[in-house]
Amino acid sequence: MFEEASEVFDNMFKSSFPLTFIVFIPAVLILVSPLPAEAAHEFTVYRMQQYDLQGQPYGTRNAILNTEARTVEAEVLSRRCVIMRLADFSYDKYQKALRQSAGAVVIILPKNMSAMPQDIVQFMELEPEMLATETIVPVYFAMEDDELLSIYMQTQTSSSSQGSSSAAEVLLHTATANGFQMVTSGSQSKAISDWAITSLEGRLAGVGGEDLPTIVLVAHYDSFGVAPWLSYGADSNGSGVSMLLELARLFSRLYTYKRTHAGYNLLFFVSGGGKFNYQGTKRWLEDNLDHTDSSLLQDNVAFVLCLDTLGNGDALHLHVSKPPKEGTPQHSLLKELETVVTSQYPEVKFSMVHKKINLADDTLAWEHERFGIRRLPAFTLSHLPSHRLAQRSSIMDVRSVSPSSRSGAGEPPAGPHVDLKKLSRNTKVVAEALARVIYNLTEKGAPGDLQIFTEQMQVQEEQLSSVVDWLTAQPRAAQLVDKDSSVVSTLEYHLARHLKDVKRHYVKADKRDPEFVFYDQLKQTMNAYRVKPAIFDLLLAVCIAAYLGVMYLAIQNFGVLYSVVRRITQPKTKTH
Repeated sequence: MFEEASEVFDNMFKSSFPLTFIVFIPAVLILVSPLPAEAAHEFTVYRMQQYDLQGQPYGTRNAILNTEARTVEAEVLSRRCVIMRLADFSYDKYQKALRQSAGAVVIILPKNMSAMPQDIVQFMELEPEMLATETIVPVYFAMEDDELLSIYMQTQTSSSSQGSSSAAEVLLHTATANGFQMVTSGSQSKAISDWAITSLEGRLAGVGGEDLPTIVLVAHYDSFGVAPWLSYGADSNGSGVSMLLELARLFSRLYTYKRTHAGYNLLFFVSGGGKFNYQGTKRWLEDNLDHTDSSLLQDNVAFVLCLDTLGNGDALHLHVSKPPKEGTPQHSLLKELETVVTSQYPEVKFSMVHKKINLADDTLAWEHERFGIRRLPAFTLSHLPSHRLAQRSSIMDVRSVSPSSRSGAGEPPAGPHVDLKKLSRNTKVVAEALARVIYNLTEKGAPGDLQIFTEQMQVQEEQLSSVVDWLTAQPRAAQLVDKDSSVVSTLEYHLARHLKDVKRHYVKADKRDPEFVFYDQLKQTMNAYRVKPAIFDLLLAVCIAAYLGVMYLAIQNFGVLYSVVRRITQPKTKTH
C-alpha cells in the first residue's frame, strides 16, 4: 500500500507541482501554526480568606487557576472558572459552582462599594456562610472595570447559548465563539511562619496615692471580611480606634493640669488580632497577670471599657457578661452613661445587653469577654445590639462617600459606613460619662446636663475624621499588618503624643499547637487570554483529516484516470 501511495505521490510531484501545493501546504500550515492565545486583560484579584483558628480550617484552600471562563448560566461548570457579578450573586449560585467542582469562582465587585443599592449590600449577610467551612475551589474577588465587564458579557453570551434547543446550533456557536482562559500568576498558598500580631498600650498615671483604681479603655484595630485585601473596617473597628485616640487626647489635657489631675490611672490598649478571637488581648492579659509581679491589671481595676463599632446609629448598647452590682465602679459607669444620654442626647436610645460567656463557642462574642474570663469587670459599648450582625465582619464596611457624590438626593449609602456627626456625638457621650465617674460629679451634686468637654476641650470632629480616613485608606486584616507595618507605627505615634510609657506587645502562634495560622497568596495578578474553545481544536482536526482523506481519494482516482487516458490515447503498434 505504501509503495502504491509513494508511486502516486511521485507521479503527482512530477506531473503537477501546483496540484501538490494546493493539496498539502494548507494542511501543513494549519497543523504547524496553532492559534495564539491573545492577552485580553490583566487585572488584580483578591483571594478569599484562608486561615486556621483553634485547629479548624476556614476559607479556600487553593490559590492556582488556569482554566476556561464560564458564567453560572452554563450547564457544565466542572473545571471552569465561574465569573459572576455581585449584582447577580446568590448563595445558591455560589453553591452550584462548588457542587460541580468548578475550577475557580471570580466575583466582580462594583467600583463604588459604599453607594450600592440595598439588595446588593445584602451580600454581607452571606459572607459568614461563605467562610463557615473550607473549600478546595479558589474564590477570588476583582474590582469591575470596562475590560473585565466586557469579558463577563462575552462569556455570559457564550454560556447562555448552551441552553439552545438545537444541538447543532450549540456546537456551531461553541466552535466559533471566542473564549477566555483565566490564569493566575502566583504559586500555591502556604502557611506563614512566625507571624507576629502587634498590640499597643499607653497610660496616664493618676495622682493621690499608690493603690489608685485603674480604668482600662480598649479597641481592636484590625478589620475582617471575606477577602483580607478588601477589608477596610471603617465602622468595625476604625470608629472604635478613632474614639480611643480622641479620648486619650482629651484626658491627657485634663491630666496636664494639677486641678483636674484625677485619682484614677487610665490605661489605653489598642489590640491586634481582635477578629481572630482577640489574640492580642489574650496575650496581653497573660503577660500582665501571669508573667509579671507588677501590673496595673493586678492591683485595682475599676472596669474595662471596650469600644467596638460606634460610628453610626442612634442607639448605644452596653454589652455585659454579668450585670454590675450597685455601688461598684461598673454600676457607676452604667448610670453615668444613662444620665448623659438622657440629659444631653435624648435622641439616643441607651440600653444594657446581658449575655453570658459561652466557653463552648469557638470564638468569643465581644472583646470584654476576654477580660471577664480573667475575672476583670468589663463591658463593650457598641451601636450594634448583637455580636452576630454581619457588618462587624464585612468587606462592605467601607468609608462613606461624600454627600455630593451620592446617587440619591441626600440619601446615605445603604451599607455600613461611618457618620462623623454620630461618631463625634458618641465620643462626647463616652467622654462625659467617664469624666463624671472619674471626678465623682453625681455624688457632688452636678446636674446631668453639665458638659465638661466644651470650647477648647471639645471633641474635635476634624481629628476623628482624619483618623478614620487614614485607617480606611488601607486594608487592616490581621494577616496584612505585621510588626513593621505603617499601621502599627502610626498608631504608636498617635498614642505617644498624648500618653506615657507607650510600648508594644507581640503574640506569635505556638509552633506545636497553634491557635491561629495565616496563609499567603491573598493578592494575585490574573490574566484573561482570548482563545478558541477546546471543541474548536477538535473540529479543526476533524476538518483537516477529512480534507486530507478527500485529497487522498482524489489523487488515487486521478492516478487511475491518468492510466486509462494514457492507454486510450497511446497509438497502437502495427504488426506486419
